[in-house]
Amino acid sequence: MGSVDARCPVSKWCAISVVLAMVSVTTIVTLWTLTLTGIEARTPPWTSHRLPTTLKPLKYTVTLWPRLTPDPNGLYLFTGNSTVEFECVEETDLILIHSNRLNYTVPENRHLGVVSAPDGVFAPGVRLSWLEGSTQYLVLQLYSKLVKGQRYRLYTAFTGELADDLAGFYRSEYLEDGVKKIVATSQMHPTHARKTFPCFDEPAMKAVFHITLIHPRGTTALSNGLETNVTDTSISEVDVTRTTFEPTEIMSSYLLALVVCDYSNLSAQQGDTLIRIWARRSAIEEGHGDYALSLTGPILDFFQEYYNVTYPLSKSDQIALPDFYFGAMENWGLVTYRETNLLYDPLTSSNRNRQTTATIIAHELAHMWFGNLVTLKWWNEVWLNEGFASYVSYLGADKAEPSWRVKDLIVLDDIHRVFAVDALASSHPLSSKEDSIVLPHQIGEQFDAISYSKGAAVLRMLSDLLSEKVFVQGLSSYLNHFAHGNTVGTDLWEHLQKAVKLNGVVLPGTVQDIMNRWVLQMGFPVVTVDTTTGIVSQEHFLLSPAPNLTSPYNYEWLIPIRWMKSSGLQEDLRWLMNSTEVNMDMKTAGDEWVLANIDVTGYYRVHYDRGNWDKLIGQLKADHQAIPLINRAQLVDDAFNLARAAIVPSTHALQTTVYLSAEREYIPWQSALDNMQYYYLMLDRTDVYGPMQDYMRSLVTPLYLHFNATSGWTNVPEGHTDKYNQVNALSLACSTGLKECQNLTTSLFRQWMDNANHNTIHPNLRLAVYCSAVAAGGAAEWEFGWEQFKYATLASDASQLLSALTCTMNKTLLERFLSYTLQPDMIRKQDATTVITSIASNREGQDLAWGFVRDNWNYIHTQYGVGSFNFAALISGVTTRFSTAEELQQLVEFKQKHSATGFGSAELALNQALERTQANILWLQQNKQDVLQWFTNQTLTH
Repeated sequence: MGSVDARCPVSKWCAISVVLAMVSVTTIVTLWTLTLTGIEARTPPWTSHRLPTTLKPLKYTVTLWPRLTPDPNGLYLFTGNSTVEFECVEETDLILIHSNRLNYTVPENRHLGVVSAPDGVFAPGVRLSWLEGSTQYLVLQLYSKLVKGQRYRLYTAFTGELADDLAGFYRSEYLEDGVKKIVATSQMHPTHARKTFPCFDEPAMKAVFHITLIHPRGTTALSNGLETNVTDTSISEVDVTRTTFEPTEIMSSYLLALVVCDYSNLSAQQGDTLIRIWARRSAIEEGHGDYALSLTGPILDFFQEYYNVTYPLSKSDQIALPDFYFGAMENWGLVTYRETNLLYDPLTSSNRNRQTTATIIAHELAHMWFGNLVTLKWWNEVWLNEGFASYVSYLGADKAEPSWRVKDLIVLDDIHRVFAVDALASSHPLSSKEDSIVLPHQIGEQFDAISYSKGAAVLRMLSDLLSEKVFVQGLSSYLNHFAHGNTVGTDLWEHLQKAVKLNGVVLPGTVQDIMNRWVLQMGFPVVTVDTTTGIVSQEHFLLSPAPNLTSPYNYEWLIPIRWMKSSGLQEDLRWLMNSTEVNMDMKTAGDEWVLANIDVTGYYRVHYDRGNWDKLIGQLKADHQAIPLINRAQLVDDAFNLARAAIVPSTHALQTTVYLSAEREYIPWQSALDNMQYYYLMLDRTDVYGPMQDYMRSLVTPLYLHFNATSGWTNVPEGHTDKYNQVNALSLACSTGLKECQNLTTSLFRQWMDNANHNTIHPNLRLAVYCSAVAAGGAAEWEFGWEQFKYATLASDASQLLSALTCTMNKTLLERFLSYTLQPDMIRKQDATTVITSIASNREGQDLAWGFVRDNWNYIHTQYGVGSFNFAALISGVTTRFSTAEELQQLVEFKQKHSATGFGSAELALNQALERTQANILWLQQNKQDVLQWFTNQTLTH
């Protein structure tokens, strides 16, 4: 909003803004004059999106007073004041500090802030001050220069809007016992602290924060530190409570957290650490926070042992919020979550909800050390922060729930997921150049599947090839050495290299040499093993050819290969150092086969000569358990993606699914379903759909009958992943038209409709049952589901119902549902993207969802803040089916039409959608007839 804001919350602030605008114009003229009379013209520092290094913050003292009732104009506001103490590192007469959407009280000096110095030291006065909107700065020009090495203070007083935009200090709402409750909460990450108070809002600008919150009596205030003083008082005849918190550790501004709420909590003591779970009173009373409380202590203990660094804070608060943009946020000492991710009800939540809670808590607590204690210097290397937390979240969850074998699931949930994105020519390296990531939307784009999932995959690979012992030793050295500081990625490699040297680990190069190829170039290799000759080669794997791509490493990697032969014994680790090498040990004879990348510890795909492929597929059909579990999933996933890249025929990939009629394990089944999803997206609006449905129904029927016989549909299996596969069996059997399944789900849903207060459907099966029944039903089933959603008290219940409602085949209902996404009183802003993209995944809703986004893009993009819609996920979701020349043309026109408005964080996703659509068109042209023939033949032989 800068200097002039057309939507100023209070009229006097508008008047001040106008004055500031006039001052700003005067300033610019003055500076321009100075430039003309100077020796050379220089770009003014306030036009840069990066702070100068002339000042270094040391301590903030901030008081904020959020109003939880609207003012006469219907706006929710907060007022505050801040004193930041900073050191002058280089002489300067300019103070630049981030500020966005704040209106300032102008004191007697008629400037936006007051500069002073401790201990009676002289501080220069403010000559000019203004707000630089384009770069989000408060700018103060001084009469003379600040002295190097001296400390100074900047005092400001301000007002901001406590909006419902899910960014900065914002407002969340919920109903409890029919009464609307307001929560003031925060999301400072990555660049929203500046929307709450003026600050040096970059991760390397660490400081200590002294926070005081003023809030209505009867409410609770929370921040990063423990409450040290809670006092009832009156301000301007308003009865309030003033809560002061212990100073934070030295930390980045994006980790600050502020909450004012009417919540209750559960607590426990873990050693010297107070653990608290905060949520709506009803959720705490019903025990929905118990599971999170039981996990937190053991996971904290695990990470203290894993890192060999003590948890540095006195408390660990975790809070469930009704409205929250991200899944969770690792604010140091006060972690914020979506309700669905923290709260768990054993009576109504699914097994998936339970795993989500465990892994997300582990992810966020991992950040308390890696990210918070030691922080990356800049956002261009965010992958190291998020990738690391994603990887070790599986280790933390495994410690808390050892029977789950959750560490295996990283292959499905992260590695296979990110392969799909990283095989595009529009992918990007894990690390970018620092000067290429400066704008807020560029920073936002870094938080994608590449950073999280590829980051996790390459770190898992590194841990495997070094050994976990050496990896953890280097990690502990890194954390202890850089505690409370900032780093670049190479710092971690150096500490891991020291551990390598200490332990005598033999590598083909330094850790940095090996990792640079995985980090500084995008994509990944496909390793081809020719078992007839022993030749092993590598090539950059792309779904579509892209001849003009360049890389400093020529798209070659140093590749660790774990492999085995059909004898069942794993061979020694081999390194592929060049584009082509010969390994005679990999040459086979007779029925012998080779399997490479055991347990997918390496971040690459594997291709074989046709003879070895045939032997592996034959082994799957004859005795699939001779091939390790994860590798059965790998064979399916690699084959399907090699087919999409036209390296093998599509019919060859489909052959890897035939054995599934005898498979009972979840991981291979889920791999196949994930890959068949592409076939459904491409073919469910063509004449291939019928034969494809017939084949998939014949494949899943034995699995459906297995669960029908062993656990029925009122109980669930004992095994963690067996529970998941029971859901797959039910969902796929119903969606492919197995009559027994459809009758079952319709009956179960009807029983619930007849007695709405007594839902007998097992929580694990609810989403599958709901979706099947809503798809087969009409308006009555949809309206019942909508009513249940509106009054759901548990977020996970609401989430399942919201998803199921998108399954209807009734276009009128789908159109109505789409319209609700722009009505926050119907669907929360945080859920809008999910609803639209889920409707797009329904073959009856694809065109409706795309049309809705096209028609409403300007409104969505300009009226809704960054916290309301995930623009990248929105574009990706509504275009994922695109496979015709007409759809490609619509996408091109959409990009042209809105080029002036822009696409913000969706810019990259839009380019990926264009590339993906062109690849889909080509795939259909080349494969549709062969695939139709294959499915038809399979149906005839069954």
